[in-house]
Amino acid sequence: MNQKDHSNASEAWRAYAQEHLISSAELNQRAADECLGAIVAAVSLILSCFRDSHKLMICGNGGSAADAQHVAAEFVNRLSPEFERPGLPAIALTTDSSLLTSYANDYGYEGVFERQVLALGTPGDVLIAISTSGNSTNVIKAVRAARNKELKTLGLLGVGGELTDLVDVAVVVPSRDTQHVQEALLAIEHTICLLVERALFGANA
Repeated sequence: MNQKDHSNASEAWRAYAQEHLISSAELNQRAADECLGAIVAAVSLILSCFRDSHKLMICGNGGSAADAQHVAAEFVNRLSPEFERPGLPAIALTTDSSLLTSYANDYGYEGVFERQVLALGTPGDVLIAISTSGNSTNVIKAVRAARNKELKTLGLLGVGGELTDLVDVAVVVPSRDTQHVQEALLAIEHTICLLVERALFGANA
């Protein structure tokens, strides 16, 4: 690539990067306008879970699997450095590679989260189901298993998925764009964790 071509490419990359970042920021603003009620309901659900000595279980695929691990880490470790606190019981159902691969090999991938919910869940626990489409079959099966075991359910998703009507609380990012939904969900997940921390351990708790 000669200098002129490189310069033209750089300008195109800058324009694309700016467009992507602005679109993401605009979706975050829309989520801030439209999702606040659901976010507060999600916080209340999780607070009741922890205050009654129950646990969170979290599942998702791909980027949502990474989010599940991220959220679990924030609760078990901490999010805010403002205060010290004990760990909160949260388990990502996406991290046990032996269980995931053995179950998928024996029975198929669609039940990998359902199986863990049935084995580990107890009434009063909360399952957080993350799916940008809201239509991930293994996540939906996990939610149905959770409801049958009297767990509460929280969905974090984009617009239009079947999951919306299956969970007790649905935080629905107003978009179907996978990348931007994932970006908005991370901000929402941090917001939920921060509010839970402050409610349980902040100065006015």
